[in-house]
Amino acid sequence: MYSTNLKRHYDPTFVADEAYRATLPDLQNGPASLIEGANVPICQVGISGFRLPLHYPTRAGQRLFLETSVDGYVSLDAGVKGINMSRLMRSFYKFKDELFHQDVLEYVLRMYREDLKAKSAYVRLNLEYPIIQKSLRSEMEGYQYYTVGHEGHMDENGRFRRIMHLEFVYSSACPCSFELAEHARETREVVAIPHSQRSVAYITLELNEALFVEDLVDLCRDALQTETQVMVKREDEQAFAELNGAYQKFVEDAARLLFERLDTHAAVKDFVVRCVHMESLHSHDAVSRINKGVPGGLR
Repeated sequence: MYSTNLKRHYDPTFVADEAYRATLPDLQNGPASLIEGANVPICQVGISGFRLPLHYPTRAGQRLFLETSVDGYVSLDAGVKGINMSRLMRSFYKFKDELFHQDVLEYVLRMYREDLKAKSAYVRLNLEYPIIQKSLRSEMEGYQYYTVGHEGHMDENGRFRRIMHLEFVYSSACPCSFELAEHARETREVVAIPHSQRSVAYITLELNEALFVEDLVDLCRDALQTETQVMVKREDEQAFAELNGAYQKFVEDAARLLFERLDTHAAVKDFVVRCVHMESLHSHDAVSRINKGVPGGLR
């Protein structure tokens, strides 16, 4: 039974001064005897998905203020019960007014290692990045949104790695289906429609230097040519059909086209590309995965 003499209300006037805070229990910094299970190191421990708006630079020199979901982790040594989870968020908030290009992640990670007395640290920013896309033939334009991730790793030696993720959505017209449709028209005068489908390239890069989202989007557009459209009139829809006819591709073709462009880019140290064609012919997807092949690199 709890004591009936305890106060059962919240006192908004109470002030927690330094002396009071010193009396508060602190289990995560308790002795090793409090550890449950095996007393071993933990690779990563932290928090995932805390949100705040951050400033991002555009290639044109402007600022975008975008809602961002943040994952932050540090390593934990054996013999230590836990970490102060809220410190990961409080520490990150020191950077909330920074212009967040990828190099800023290095400073965040150094601060995480120092503030949480950790050997290694990890952070990832997840956001939807808007870029104006012009229609193919009309004068219309609209915002295309790209799912982007900026990721940083720092090991126990202070070595920093920049990782960038992008989801690029495009259309893929099947070359086999096109040939079969043409065969039906030519041999039997039968109308047949080749199939195409919405497709996604999931791109992960390790970078030598910071890279604008716009630059990576342009690379994908140049490689694949058939990005899905935002605003269309009839002439734009017709142009898109023509593009799909001119740039037919199997899922294997898409992966190799992206490889060709990424492999020679000066900012790109390593990469993995996973292309998914969400089949309109089948009830399953067609998938290809390719990487640069750097020894010990991304897989």
